Amino acid sequence: MHQHSDQQDCAVVTGGARNIGQAIALRLQQDGYRVIVVDIVAPEADSLQADAYQVDLADAEATRRVMMEITEGYTVTRLVNNVGIVSPALLEEVQLEDFDKLMHLNVRSALVCTQALLPAMKAQGTGRVVMNASRVVLGKEARTIYSATKGALQSMARTWALELAEHGITVNCVAPGPIATSAFWQNNPPDSERARRIIDNIPLSRMGQPDDVAQAVSFFCDERSGFITGQTLFVCGGVTVG
Repeated sequence: MHQHSDQQDCAVVTGGARNIGQAIALRLQQDGYRVIVVDIVAPEADSLQADAYQVDLADAEATRRVMMEITEGYTVTRLVNNVGIVSPALLEEVQLEDFDKLMHLNVRSALVCTQALLPAMKAQGTGRVVMNASRVVLGKEARTIYSATKGALQSMARTWALELAEHGITVNCVAPGPIATSAFWQNNPPDSERARRIIDNIPLSRMGQPDDVAQAVSFFCDERSGFITGQTLFVCGGVTVG
């Protein structure tokens, strides 16, 4: 299934089969990377199917095995730690089992994947790691565990930025605000009062699109962005300003 070639810079996108992850993966393909999607489901987009690996990223051992297989077949210099789930709940209703579930998928997978790909990046003397954080790192109701995982990713990114700088590897975060994904519209039906209120609170008066997030990821992955590291770029339509 996997036709390997080292002629092209390769990018790994976790959770790249759908929604924002898919938009990121397709954009990186446009940018000229060979994109490897790692997700629990197969990618929807035809162009992403050839180099896709299916694995539950919450399973550290299974993830490590898949990443090792990828490092043997591809020269990966770009990693987008995008995978994440939300499990919204007010503090009183937070389920303790969701803590491990979200920490393992949203945070630990980023650690496992980055560790696996580091030796190749160091050997190349260049690399780009991008975390998909969220504007919830600034605070949002009903996001106790989710915001904790996204804050953890942001803090890890800053630590890695310092450790990896000497190797020419940058580590940055994109932090999306309200983005129109299938999950968003499920939670906030288009004609609902809640959806209206969210859009009214966006200074740019529209929902963000997955491509808006992909644009920021593309910028961080660019070879020319090598002097930018440890940063968080909010892709939020102005929601986090003022």
